[in-house]
This record gives sequence, C-alpha cells and structure tokens, in this order.
Amino acid sequence: MRQSMSRTGNCYDNAVSESWFSGFKTEAIPEGGIHTKVEAYAIVFEHIEAFYNTVRPHTALGFLTPAAFELHSVVIA
Repeated sequence: MRQSMSRTGNCYDNAVSESWFSGFKTEAIPEGGIHTKVEAYAIVFEHIEAFYNTVRPHTALGFLTPAAFELHSVVIA
C-alpha cells in the first residue's frame, strides 16, 4: 500500500487519507509488525471489511457505520 502525497502548499488535500492511515496503523497493525505480503493482505481486508465498514461509526455519516449508512440509504431511496 502506498500513501499519496499532496504537492507543496496543499496541506489539506490528503487530510482524509492521512487520517485513515493513522487510524489503520494504530488499530490494525500488530505490535510485531507484518512479515509477509499474504499477512498484509489479510490484515487490510480484515480491518476494512470486518471492522471499518461494519463496526466503526463515522461522524460524517451521522455516527453510523458505512454498512449501516448504505443499508439505511437503500431503504429510504
């Protein structure tokens, strides 16, 4: 995974991705680190699909998880 960087003078362009990567590093990366590509893929998938989208509420979505927000918006539409 490679994090993108903004050009000089645009410090807020990547604020969302920098926030996500910061949370990912503290919430998902084990203390011993990651040793193989397969382990890295498994950790990323597990974090996004099993935690970030289904458990972690987001303020921008009215404190709903992305999965709950998507389900809610489909029911309303």
